[in-house]
Amino acid sequence: MSARRPWPVWIATCGGVGDFPVAPGTMASAVAVLLVEAGQRFPRSGPLLAAFPGTSAWPPRLWLMVGAAVVFAAGAWTAGCGERYFGCLDPAPVVIDEVAGQLMAYVGQPEASWKWLVTGFLLFRALDVVKPFPARRAENLPGGWGIMLDDVVAGAYALVILSLLQFAFR
Repeated sequence: MSARRPWPVWIATCGGVGDFPVAPGTMASAVAVLLVEAGQRFPRSGPLLAAFPGTSAWPPRLWLMVGAAVVFAAGAWTAGCGERYFGCLDPAPVVIDEVAGQLMAYVGQPEASWKWLVTGFLLFRALDVVKPFPARRAENLPGGWGIMLDDVVAGAYALVILSLLQFAFR
């Protein structure tokens, strides 16, 4: 990772995860899985939450929805900055879109077992590659919007499939 990158590009590359030499998008998705897993392990009433009155009572699903929305909002802007910095459309080092899409996949069951986390990871990665309708169209939107939305669509499809699987295995 270049130390001279502007901070929005640093965010877009997820702190350099996008510089991973092999499958940087997959690595960013794995980071999102680790974030969800960490969210399951750490108490929701820590010092960070104390700064936001009433948030310690929020259910995990709401936390994950808010987190995914924040990543999406930050990503829509910083991914566009990444395009300008790298000088091409949807540059490989810009991986914040994978984080947002992977988080979206888990909104239905934020306190899932490791088996569901792996299943969600595999589903999202497959759907991100296949890009079912309207993901491929969303990819054509300008700037960071196109970068982010195709992955959010793939994450939404993964969320629906995971929810159907959860219902089927009850």
